Amino acid sequence: MKTPNILLITSDQQHWNTIGKYFSEVKTPNLDRLADQGFFAHRAYCTNPTCTPTRATLLTGQYASRHGAWSLGTKLPEDSLTIGQLLSEAGYDSTLIGKAHFQQLRSTPEHSSIESHPLLRDLDYWKNFHGPWYGFDHIELARNHADEAHVGQHYALWMEEKGLKNWKDYFQNRWEEFDYSDGRPDVKREHSWDLPEEFHTDAWITERSLKRIRKNKEEDKPFFLWASYFDPHPPYLVPEPWASMYDPRDITVPQVRHGEHSNNPPHLQKTQIESPDFTDLQEACPWNHGCCSHLQDRESLAKDIAVYYGMVSMMDHYIGKLLDGLEKMGLADNTLIVFTTDHGHYYGHHGLNAKGPFHYEDGIRVPFIVRWPDRIPAGQESGALQSLVDVPVSLLTAAGITVPPIMQGVDQLPVWLAEKDEVRKNVLVEHRHQPTAIHMKTYVDERYKLTVYFERDYGELFDLQNDPGEVSNLWNDPASQKLKLDLHRKMLFAEMAVEPMFMPRISVA
Repeated sequence: MKTPNILLITSDQQHWNTIGKYFSEVKTPNLDRLADQGFFAHRAYCTNPTCTPTRATLLTGQYASRHGAWSLGTKLPEDSLTIGQLLSEAGYDSTLIGKAHFQQLRSTPEHSSIESHPLLRDLDYWKNFHGPWYGFDHIELARNHADEAHVGQHYALWMEEKGLKNWKDYFQNRWEEFDYSDGRPDVKREHSWDLPEEFHTDAWITERSLKRIRKNKEEDKPFFLWASYFDPHPPYLVPEPWASMYDPRDITVPQVRHGEHSNNPPHLQKTQIESPDFTDLQEACPWNHGCCSHLQDRESLAKDIAVYYGMVSMMDHYIGKLLDGLEKMGLADNTLIVFTTDHGHYYGHHGLNAKGPFHYEDGIRVPFIVRWPDRIPAGQESGALQSLVDVPVSLLTAAGITVPPIMQGVDQLPVWLAEKDEVRKNVLVEHRHQPTAIHMKTYVDERYKLTVYFERDYGELFDLQNDPGEVSNLWNDPASQKLKLDLHRKMLFAEMAVEPMFMPRISVA
């Protein structure tokens, strides 16, 4: 069998239920056709509901508690063994185009970062650097979401090459203490972005990915390409006509149910207060996504959701161009494609917005599609548990490469190929923003979800079968104490099962 090409496509912070085939309020014709042609997982989970930890997991096949990039503001060690390195050593061209976020945004004497200010806008540096980096032979990076001031790197070079010399006018000029204003005030944009669509990161990632794939075809070399899109991560901002594609009046707006947080941990309760005091969790705050008030009026939330859907649809449009390009080059039949995201998103669910230390399904479940023509049956849907820690293991297996024992995922290929119904009985999800405060871990099986907080008496227990909306926390329910104890035991076993074995036992003393 010919060596398969591998295309990993990721979005950023996409709610699991934003695939048009399964939710009619969103239009995603290209992701729909990808699902029609392959495998769709209804129960796929991230390993951590924040960017850096899960993205590093997709790269290493390890949980954040093992690979070390355990939170935003941390760094994956550059000597980590990665899927990019393993595939490159096996003869693949290994490429990353788009968002990496494997490193902290600030360099320190102890931990340098090329994804930091002021290097982000040192375009002379980026002209001459395309890797190798984290095992990738070739990289083209950006760091900004929409008009954030983190803009620069290869993306800025591309905009200049395409003729947009004044690209800085379309982006914020300052980020905290770093000042790149050069005399122009920041412009507050909301919903509709004046950046011409042809200069959006969606267009850049798609164009550059196809160029690299075309080069691989000409050289008759198999490729592993990670096309890493930035949307629909906030800020809610997208060019027209996508910004006006959805009418806020037609949007279903999720809302918190009265009293649903009364039995929940204190940080969840505080999200529903106008001016919450998080001083008792000061170790995690104030620099912690989600440690703030999440109150928002229904009208403004509906407008945000409408633009969020527009961002999904625009990204879908460019993913369609990527899929079409593969077909035109005659590579589609021999390319294994995985589409997913790094974690979920809240837009009113449980009264929450964006992300934070919350392990509801909205934050930890992810869309997940796999296509491999003539290998994966078309139109296959599965309720089998999937975890993003499994992706590197499964892709290496598909490529015929031995999986190193330090990887902690399981091989999902038999499920994708419809040879087995399931290979997982549970998934684990971590979140650790500081050493102790709001340090949580979640165990999910076919029916139940248990969330434990480090050195805290409180927690969460949900029956996903009888309470799919996760409204009734059974942690303190007298009738559920035996169940809670049993789930603690199962969580411990699950933790023991993922301990990496660095080498097999080869001798007996």
